[in-house]
Amino acid sequence: MRTTSPARRRRRRGLTLAAALVAASTLTVGGIAEPESATAAGTLTMLGADVSSLQRSLDLGVTYYNAAGVAQNPLQILKNKGVNYVRLRVWNNPASGYNNKARVLQQAASAKALGLKVMIDFHYSDTWADPGKQYKPAAWASHNIGQLQTDVYNFTYDVCTALKNQGTTPDSVQIGNEINVGMLWNEGKVVNNDFTNLSLLLKSGYNATKACSSGTQVIIHTADADSDANMRWFYDGIKAKGVSWDITGLSYYCMWHGTLANLYNVIVDAKSRYGKPVVIAETAYPFTTANADGEANSTSATCDGNAASWTGQATEFTWIQNTARNAGAIGVFYWEPTWVATSGNGWDPANIWGTGNQWDNMAVFDWTGHVNPNIVWTP
Repeated sequence: MRTTSPARRRRRRGLTLAAALVAASTLTVGGIAEPESATAAGTLTMLGADVSSLQRSLDLGVTYYNAAGVAQNPLQILKNKGVNYVRLRVWNNPASGYNNKARVLQQAASAKALGLKVMIDFHYSDTWADPGKQYKPAAWASHNIGQLQTDVYNFTYDVCTALKNQGTTPDSVQIGNEINVGMLWNEGKVVNNDFTNLSLLLKSGYNATKACSSGTQVIIHTADADSDANMRWFYDGIKAKGVSWDITGLSYYCMWHGTLANLYNVIVDAKSRYGKPVVIAETAYPFTTANADGEANSTSATCDGNAASWTGQATEFTWIQNTARNAGAIGVFYWEPTWVATSGNGWDPANIWGTGNQWDNMAVFDWTGHVNPNIVWTP
């Protein structure tokens, strides 16, 4: 997820539905009109939710309610909505004490106890890593590329092995988060089209994962769903350097990454060009333009004629799933659906009490913890 200020983000809106979704008729599901899925559409097997902030919310006493208004375990609520996979980010040594190794172990155990699969999202940072910043962990700040290769291997292997030893082996891992131009800057940044250092780091992460668990799938994740040219530039670059990966991961937010038609084309090309499954590792949509706290929302922009409302959020998410499915992707993950506004669960891990929540209008639970009754994850 990008965490730069809203004013600096690209806001590319599209009001045209993906060509693959356009049909003469529409279906109505749960009272929501949606473009009819293609007859030959595949199946989404990774029906995901990134719930990285959830443990903090629960520790602060947030209560979550299902569509009937009954208090319930939020993971169970999401599972009942169709979720079968959770995504958990891991930071090296965050000041907040959350999203570190110990907390990830705790959250993975909770998810696996409900029969959910687990993806681990390695940021290789003490804080947010995204296309605009990839800060090295403080403990690695002075390390050169050779040392960083060892760091990536050891940290990846350590977290994966700890999960394995408690009976919650990760089903998949991301080696880096939205690494459009590299990770662990500046050593791992792609400069002048030189992917050498980045590829060394990605190989270290891949090898560590497979040494821990050969069956765990490795995802290489960028926010390049906006541009087929950018997608090709990145994945061609790492492929030419001999990097191995199992799944291509893309972030897609319609207000920043363009039309559903464009998303369809990028997925089709990525799947065909690299011969690997594609997953939308992040997406979300607002249910309101209002703000629950003093922290400005990341965005309130809307797309495709869908309002910022419960119905609009559910409709847009359904259309994103339909587009991904029809293009041949294997999954879609909603980013931070449980991150409701509550004091003490702020945006900045270095100031978790002093900052608010920029995502309170993008969650699928409202400010009182009630779930969007219309939203559903569909295979």
